[in-house]
Amino acid sequence: MTLTVKRKIQKLCIHFILTIFSIIMITPFVWMALTAFKTVGEATSVNPFVIFPGKWILDAFQTVWNNMNFLVLYKNTLLLIFWRVLCACLTATMAGYAFARLEFKGKNLMFSVVLFQMMIPSQIFIVPQYLMVSRLKMTNTIFSLVFPGIVTAFGTFLMKQAYMTLPKELEEAARLDGCNIFQTFLKIMMPLTRSSLVALSIFTAVFAYKDLMWPLVVNMSASKMPLSAALATMQGQYSSNYPQLMAASLIACIPMIILYLIFQKQFIEGIATSGGKL
Repeated sequence: MTLTVKRKIQKLCIHFILTIFSIIMITPFVWMALTAFKTVGEATSVNPFVIFPGKWILDAFQTVWNNMNFLVLYKNTLLLIFWRVLCACLTATMAGYAFARLEFKGKNLMFSVVLFQMMIPSQIFIVPQYLMVSRLKMTNTIFSLVFPGIVTAFGTFLMKQAYMTLPKELEEAARLDGCNIFQTFLKIMMPLTRSSLVALSIFTAVFAYKDLMWPLVVNMSASKMPLSAALATMQGQYSSNYPQLMAASLIACIPMIILYLIFQKQFIEGIATSGGKL
């Protein structure tokens, strides 16, 4: 067997494996879309097991659109994503630069605290965060949704690693030109970490979009809920109307699908540069 044939077989095997995993990953989304067009009987039928709806109906979409104020939910979700991304990028890039490039007392200890926050479940912080928001009298507000994302340990670590890869000669040249620390950071160093900032924005946006527990804890008002929390309220304790639930979920996916289609190139570049995964 020649080397060319071996490479073709190897490439074919890789594509086959990737295709199988792609089908596995997309199956839940396809199932959600199919269920949205079914009747309740078809969605809960086990014998026979119904894959495709007998008749493609839009009743579930009409019902959830009339019963749920999706325009308000979209607005709350987009505000949540915007402010969390803005705050995370702003605080993480400054903290990351300080930990990577500046020398100050207690630097290693403080960074160890940042790493410690990454190692423990985020649910541990829910009670103290809720008490802080409650004492500020800011429950049932957009600020309460954004509050946990004002600072990010993951973002600080990611930006620190990005700044550490930049050569020290850049800072030395900036100082020779008369730049102070802030000017060096703002005009020289930060623009060079653009790809890492894009990656951080992507991760923060996805984490904010799918955040469920915190919005349910801090907000009781339906007018301040994001999409994830509003969908969770549709889940019944004993039974659920699955076509309506899947229809609402499908509608809720629209903003992220549109954002991905618009910023597809930046999504791919950011994930590839960060070496991470969603």
